[in-house]
Amino acid sequence: MKRGNVGWISGFLGVLIFSGSLPATRVAVAVFDPIALTALRATIAGLLALPLLLITRQPMPSKGDIASLVTVALGVVVGFPLLTALALQYVTSAHAILFVGLLPIATALFGVLRAGDKPRPIFWLFAVLGSGCVVSYALFQIKGEGNLIGDGLMLAAIVVCGFGYAEGARLSRHLGGWQVISWALVVSLPVMVVLSVSYWPDWSRVDTPAYISLAYVSLFSMLIGFFFWYHGLARGGVAQIGQLQLLQPFFGLALAAGLLGEAVGWPLVAVTLAVVGCVAMSKKYS
Repeated sequence: MKRGNVGWISGFLGVLIFSGSLPATRVAVAVFDPIALTALRATIAGLLALPLLLITRQPMPSKGDIASLVTVALGVVVGFPLLTALALQYVTSAHAILFVGLLPIATALFGVLRAGDKPRPIFWLFAVLGSGCVVSYALFQIKGEGNLIGDGLMLAAIVVCGFGYAEGARLSRHLGGWQVISWALVVSLPVMVVLSVSYWPDWSRVDTPAYISLAYVSLFSMLIGFFFWYHGLARGGVAQIGQLQLLQPFFGLALAAGLLGEAVGWPLVAVTLAVVGCVAMSKKYS
């Protein structure tokens, strides 16, 4: 299989896993404090990542990689989870779709700046069209549900996440995809453990949906999803593979339709087909 195709498959699996992150976070913040949720998910994932690194005898990152790992940790271990958890206290997870539609552009821009990607000019046309489709659909569906604080937090989350994705992808080229997120979790582990203890929740108030949501964002959103995602970004290019994120909102809606019985109308089908076309053309001209 071609290197690029491996990257697209890995990236697709990563996006599929990430699709449940915002709905799960929305359920969890109804019970957990946002800081507690961020610290707990990072601590759980970090305590799993550390023995994995030790058992597989991974070499320690070089001194030159430490600053980049800290950057990754600030972006995807702390920044994005905390900012989205805070934002979801003000806006619905459906409203957050608007901002997820901007994540591919943010990732692509940081990919050019940090990872040295050089997509062809026509790639940007389809990248902008795809993002426009997602944002337009989101605005049409959820108009009037915005909140200045929530929207500002989500916008900040997109910026730090795009930077964390690009920096992690750059490191993945020599450290490996799963190793990057694992080391980033280990680097942040001491601080996350202290915060977990400081913001220790009242577990008697935690119901089953909240436990399930915490497990999902800890195991899948914070760890397993990145195994595929960083591998895909490293193999296929940050800007190019990042366009797969355009599909993330629609995976989430399809999940809601399948599990919760929510209706899926023809506008969603039409926009999904348009986005798939933009992703396909981005792949062709990347």
